[in-house]
Amino acid sequence: MSVTRAQVLKFRWRAHQLDREPGSAAGLADVDLLDFGVQDTGPAAARWALTNRGLTDYDEADTLLAWTLRVSPHLYRRADVAAIATASSPFSEPDAAKRIFDAAKPLTAAGISVTDGLAVVAREQRRIVAKPMVKGALSTALTAALDPPYLRECGPCGCVHCWESSFRIVGLQAGLELQPGTSPPVLQRIPGFRAPLYGRSGADADPQFSVIRNYLRFFGPARPADVAAFLDMPTKVVAAHWPQDTVPVEVTDAPTVRGERFLLAGQLEALTAAPEMSGTTRLLGPYDAYLQARDRPMLVADPAHSKDLWRILGRPGAVAVDGEIVGTWRPKSTGSKLTINWEAWLPVTAGVCSAVAAQAERLATVRGQTLNKVTGG
Repeated sequence: MSVTRAQVLKFRWRAHQLDREPGSAAGLADVDLLDFGVQDTGPAAARWALTNRGLTDYDEADTLLAWTLRVSPHLYRRADVAAIATASSPFSEPDAAKRIFDAAKPLTAAGISVTDGLAVVAREQRRIVAKPMVKGALSTALTAALDPPYLRECGPCGCVHCWESSFRIVGLQAGLELQPGTSPPVLQRIPGFRAPLYGRSGADADPQFSVIRNYLRFFGPARPADVAAFLDMPTKVVAAHWPQDTVPVEVTDAPTVRGERFLLAGQLEALTAAPEMSGTTRLLGPYDAYLQARDRPMLVADPAHSKDLWRILGRPGAVAVDGEIVGTWRPKSTGSKLTINWEAWLPVTAGVCSAVAAQAERLATVRGQTLNKVTGG
């Protein structure tokens, strides 16, 4: 099956439900991305991502925030916590080692399997956090409870403590969640939830929450290497658990995106359909899921634009119209006032400029601020 880049972008735009009007989502169950997790990096980031997908109002008590994919904070439906804990678990020992990077080396050197080591850290976190606890206090108590293979000398801190990747990745397995809006983070036990402590692997996940299937669902067509890069998994592990119901797809008009890719068979019709697009404009947060696809040249072909959008420090958000990224935006807060400055890469219409202003007004409301002005364009 051959498709165009435009078809791929439209497919992903609709899969992310970014084509919906504000307030059109019926509730948390009506936002598909919550099956995979909504990254909450930045001021009101997850709430803004949900707003952009049609959900403007929900009860925060019905959501749960935890460190999961790429040890980053992600928002989920609270009712799905058990399924998410299984889906976000490592598939195997090599997978567990890859997800915690250098923290795996001292465990292996000490003859401790990585999965067993992570279970030890999870049990200790569970024991220590009997009541809400700030991250620093938990780190101090955890360091005192762990043996040397679990610890590292931290130059920036000037002390010894648990490896950061191990500290974060075990939180949900320890039955812990993050209190929204806390900085530094406060961890607490999830009411009524029994800590799984790595009792199940990601291979046991319900298909609705499978991390491999969900990458294809939201970022297809894709290769195993793309999925592995997104999830911090070994490509061999991804390939070994590759869904059976995929079909090969080739993108014909994107010279920087070469080779065969795959899509879930059930989504082929959605990919090849050509519905009318309405010119929907979105200010996507710097870490919005739409921008997290690992085939970045599919989204942005120009190397200079790509370097600006995905910079390591001071990453801007993206201005997107019907899936096509047309520029970047940056916020500036002065007290309760918010200013949005945006830069167009491509020629845009007066309608897009008006839509950017409307989005800026809505963003200020979500962040609890008042819009001062919108500059640039």
